[in-house]
Amino acid sequence: MSNRIDKENYYLDIAETVASRATCLRKKYGSVIVNHDQIIATGYSGAPRGRINCCDLGYCMKKKLLPETRHGGYDACRSVHSEQNAIISASRQEMIGSTLYLVGYRTENHDYEEGAAPCLMCRKLIINSGIERVVVRKYKEEYTVYNVEDWVEKDEYLEGQLSY
Repeated sequence: MSNRIDKENYYLDIAETVASRATCLRKKYGSVIVNHDQIIATGYSGAPRGRINCCDLGYCMKKKLLPETRHGGYDACRSVHSEQNAIISASRQEMIGSTLYLVGYRTENHDYEEGAAPCLMCRKLIINSGIERVVVRKYKEEYTVYNVEDWVEKDEYLEGQLSY
């Protein structure tokens, strides 16, 4: 019997390593886009290129501007999401039919982000990019698989979910 890691966790482990480069002081996210068993792009959460990262500022801009907000308030956040950074690093042609692997964890204890999933803005980008599946780590060897076509069919905006 082999102790070889399965492919989903292999790519999730890579996404977790990518997340270690994230510049957010509260959460670290990493993404890997894979097509035909080939990594075509990676991305981690952080400020746009050339702008100062929160880890360099020494404080979280979102926490400073919106101290009571736990969910939402993304406009106050300096970071570009890891999914967005991965998507802008690849051509659409490469992403058609691909899988995006996503890992998020809290910086204070390295616990995986409970209920982690792409936000509504990232879902729109994922849909338009041609990515077919999103695999999100829940625990070290457990993950959730999202079929992007389900996001196309279940349009949150038509159901009144306008916030991310």
